[in-house]
Amino acid sequence: MLLVACLLAYVAYQLLLRPRFNPLLRLAGPNPGGLFKSNLQPVMSPSVSPRAHETYVHHFGRSFRIRGVGPLDERLLTLDPLSVSHVLKNSSLYEKPWQSRALITSMIGCGMLAAEGQVHKRQRRVATPAFSIQNLRKLVPLVFKKGTELKDKWTEMISAEHLEEDGKVIDVCHWISRATFDVIGVAGFDYQFNAIQNETNELFSAYKDMFEVAISQGSEFSTILSIYAPWWFKIFPNNVSRTVDRCQNVIRKVAGELIQDKKRKIEEGQKSGKPYQGRDLLSLLLKSNVAVDLPEDQRISDEDILNNVNTFMFAGSDTSSLTLTWTLWLLAENPQAQDRLRAELLDAFPDQITDVSDLNEDEIQSMNETLSHLPLLHNIIQESVRLVPPVHSSIRVATEDDEIPTMYPVKLADGSTDVKKSVSISKGSFIHVAVEGFNLDKEFWGPDAWEFNPDRWDDLPEAASKLPGLFANTLTFSAGPRSCIGMRFSMIEIKTFLYILLTRFVFKSTEDKIIKSNVVLTRPYIAGKYRDGSQLPLIVSPYIASKH
Repeated sequence: MLLVACLLAYVAYQLLLRPRFNPLLRLAGPNPGGLFKSNLQPVMSPSVSPRAHETYVHHFGRSFRIRGVGPLDERLLTLDPLSVSHVLKNSSLYEKPWQSRALITSMIGCGMLAAEGQVHKRQRRVATPAFSIQNLRKLVPLVFKKGTELKDKWTEMISAEHLEEDGKVIDVCHWISRATFDVIGVAGFDYQFNAIQNETNELFSAYKDMFEVAISQGSEFSTILSIYAPWWFKIFPNNVSRTVDRCQNVIRKVAGELIQDKKRKIEEGQKSGKPYQGRDLLSLLLKSNVAVDLPEDQRISDEDILNNVNTFMFAGSDTSSLTLTWTLWLLAENPQAQDRLRAELLDAFPDQITDVSDLNEDEIQSMNETLSHLPLLHNIIQESVRLVPPVHSSIRVATEDDEIPTMYPVKLADGSTDVKKSVSISKGSFIHVAVEGFNLDKEFWGPDAWEFNPDRWDDLPEAASKLPGLFANTLTFSAGPRSCIGMRFSMIEIKTFLYILLTRFVFKSTEDKIIKSNVVLTRPYIAGKYRDGSQLPLIVSPYIASKH
C-alpha cells in the first residue's frame, strides 16, 4: 500500500504541482484557445509559419511560451540568436526528447540522428573520417556519373515524345529522389540501386516505402500511439506498421549481408597486407571502427553500423533531393536568375562536356573545384536552403535546470519586462528550435526576407552575418556538436547536379500551385492533390544556345 501511495503522490506531483512552478509560465505567449488546444500548428506549418513567427515576436518578444501537446506541455520558442546558440552548442544539456528519438529509432534505428550522450559521440567519432575532404573527393566522379545518367534519362523521355520544342512535364521531385538514392547507394555502401533506370530493386523499394509510404500516410494519432504505446501495433498492426516491418526485414537482410561482406574483405586485406580499397562510406566506417588507434570501448557494434547506414540513406538522399527540387522550383519561378546561373555555368566551362565518361578523374576533380568557387551558384544554393530548409524546425529537451542567456528583452505574462538577461528553464522542458523562423526573420535578413534574392549574399545585413549556424548563417544544417556531418558531400552533389541539369535543360513552372508541407521534412505537394503524395512537376525542355 505504501508503494502505491508513493507512486500516486509522485504522479500527482508531476501532473498537478510541478507544472505550477514551471518558470516558463511567467513568459508571455499566445493563448492556445482552450485547455487541450495547442500552438503547434501555426509554428509548424510552412504555409503559415513565417507570418506566425513574425506576429508572435511582435507581440511577445523573441523568447516566448507556446503550448505543445496537452495542457502540461509548455514550451520555449526562442528566436533570440544567443539563446539558440546556447541550446545547440550544449548538446549534452539539451538533447532530442525521447519521443523524437523513439520515432526516428522505430524507422531507421538508433543512428546518429537518434543517439545521445556517449553513444552519439562514439558513432560520430567513428564516422567522421569517412567525411573528410580527401575521402569525399573520391566520390566526386560517382556524383558526376549519376548526374549525367539523370540528364540522359530526361533527354530520352523528351525525345521519345518529340517534345523538344514544348518541353515535357516532369515530376522533378520524384526523379531527383531516384537519382540521389542512386548516389547514396554507391557512395554509402557500394550498392547499385539503378533507381534512375527502374524502381524494381528490392532494397530501393524497401527504403522508399519506409521513408515515403510510412511517413506520409501515418496519421497524427497513429504517430503518437507508436511513440507512447509501440506495443499496440504489435497486437493490432495497420498498413503503416506492416509496411515498416516488411521494409525493415528487407533492409536488415540485404544491408546486413553487405556489412558482413565488407567486414570479410577488410579482414582479408589486413591478413594479406593489401588493405581493402573500398571508397564507400560503409567501408570507411568499418575500417575506422577497427583502426588500431581506436580504443576497444570506443568501437561501435554491427547494429550501430546498420543503423548509421540507414541514417545515411535517409539524411543523405531525402534532404539533398528536396534541396535540389526546391532550388529548381525557385529557378523556374525566377527565370532571370536561372538564365544568369546558366550563363555563369557555361562561361566556367566553355568547352561543354557532353559525357562525363569522356573525362579522366583529374579533369572531373578540376571541374568540381571550379564549381565549388562559382559565386552565383553558391549564392543561389545559400538562398534556396535559407528560404526552404528541408528540416523546418527541431526540438530539444532540458536534461537539467538551466538559465538560457538572451540578447533581447524577455516579456512576461503580466506585461512587464524581465530584468535578468536570461530565461529560466526547468529540467524536462521542451525548447522549440524554429529553423525556418530564423532563416526568414525580416529583422535579421531585411524586408525582403521571404523573397528569393540570391544577390543578398553579396552584401549581407550585419545582423544576418552574426547569426549562428553551420552553413551561411542559417540553421538549415543546424549548429554545434550535432550539426550535419554530411554537409560537404551534400554541397558537392547539389552543385554538380545543378551544373549538369541547367546546362542541358530549361525549367519552367506549370499552372499547378505548389504548396510546402512539413511531413518530417518540408516536401512539395500540388494544392488539392495531397493524397497523390509529394510531387513537383516542372516543364523541362532542352537548352538551345543562342547563335549570336
